[in-house]
Amino acid sequence: ASGKRFLVVGGSRGIGRAITLRLARSGAQVCCNFVRDQAAADSLAALATAEALAIELLRADVTLPTGMSALSECVANRHSPLDGLVFAAATGVHKPLAELTNRHFDFTFALNVRAFSDTVQKLTPCMRAGSAIVSLSSEGAVHAMQDYGLIGASKAALESLTRQLAMELGPLGIRANVVSPGAVMTDVWKVMPDAAQRLAQITARTSAGRLVTPEEVAEVVAFLLSDAASGISGTTLVVDGGARMRG
Repeated sequence: ASGKRFLVVGGSRGIGRAITLRLARSGAQVCCNFVRDQAAADSLAALATAEALAIELLRADVTLPTGMSALSECVANRHSPLDGLVFAAATGVHKPLAELTNRHFDFTFALNVRAFSDTVQKLTPCMRAGSAIVSLSSEGAVHAMQDYGLIGASKAALESLTRQLAMELGPLGIRANVVSPGAVMTDVWKVMPDAAQRLAQITARTSAGRLVTPEEVAEVVAFLLSDAASGISGTTLVVDGGARMRG
């Protein structure tokens, strides 16, 4: 990725942070968008300074017109085109469907689905032929999971949009793929009910008896963004240590 330029939306925490660092450590310039956790962004900026990494942090809420404009201006005001876009931002509420409100639906789909579509639409003119888009999904897009119905539905929509983009942007030389990680130890588990029990069950299903790491997911994303994956578009790569093969 040396000499290339990438945007990572939701790139300051968890898997997004691992992706940002993986790309920057390979010599790429990375614009890292975030919205909430300033402390996480500050620690990433300090790490970038210490390692002399080309990471630019941009705080912007991509669910709002002002945030999308700021993101578009940041990307468009650079002289070089984008070589890749990673959409790692996500939100949602862990509740049974019967307990969900319209507000829950609105803010979940606003970020997980609409903001992805808006970002691609706004930034496609900044992307060169040979560039790639990667969205981050989850097992809930294809399997029913406890208290995950709304988030899973949004991820299913995200995967569908990504496949559609692969078809529509293909003639421009732009590929689009999905990476669907298994359970990864990130802050999201702090808000999930019965997290310890569920993590233990998932771990027991994996081939290696452990969870995949954010860094392992980042390696797959980096591959899909690279020229080595020039023949891959419109697909979903599962990175879960083999957990899903056992059902």
